[in-house]
Amino acid sequence: MSNNFVLEAESRTDLGKGASRRLRRTGMVPAVIYGAGKEPVSISLKHNELVHSLDNEAFYSHILTVKLGQNEEQAILKDLQRHPSKPVIMHMDLQRVSANEKIRVHVPLHFINEESAPGVKEGGLVSHNLTEIEIACLPKDLPEYVEVDLGELELDASIHMSELSLSEGSEAVELTHGEGHDPAIVAIHMPRGAKDVDEEEGEAAEGEAAEGGDE
Repeated sequence: MSNNFVLEAESRTDLGKGASRRLRRTGMVPAVIYGAGKEPVSISLKHNELVHSLDNEAFYSHILTVKLGQNEEQAILKDLQRHPSKPVIMHMDLQRVSANEKIRVHVPLHFINEESAPGVKEGGLVSHNLTEIEIACLPKDLPEYVEVDLGELELDASIHMSELSLSEGSEAVELTHGEGHDPAIVAIHMPRGAKDVDEEEGEAAEGEAAEGGDE
């Protein structure tokens, strides 16, 4: 992972909805960090710095460094609450990570070679059924994203979760649930309108051939 995200945090003891509103008015975001066998700690983060980090896709699937005074802890983003109508971060949950304990993180999918896919060259359209998958792994094995290569995908074909190439030490959580839990990630099909036109042209050609045979 090339990115290194550091969150400068401040501890907070004034809790509750009223306290959170007052905190937001000062440009801070209420948050909590928990897990790894330690007590939860209420913290605050600078809103502007947080918004800047959230613009980076890697932030959501990355091990974050949370600095609180002289202490540093490793954590992942577990929950983010945004204002329903304003560009405001309302609250954030961070989960501490331990080097020896597996974590579960939603990791984005990066689709490559779509334009060169055989199915696309035949006029098909790409359908993305999923844009991320949940990965279970140790913190050191967490991938920033999972690549999905469409370079050989034919028309009316799909790529399933079990066909993805995951980094060593990581596994797709959905596949651990057994049979029936291997969804299609992406597929290529002809546009519906184009398919209907082809069928109509085929029927017309068959009709003309039949009429020619009757003569």
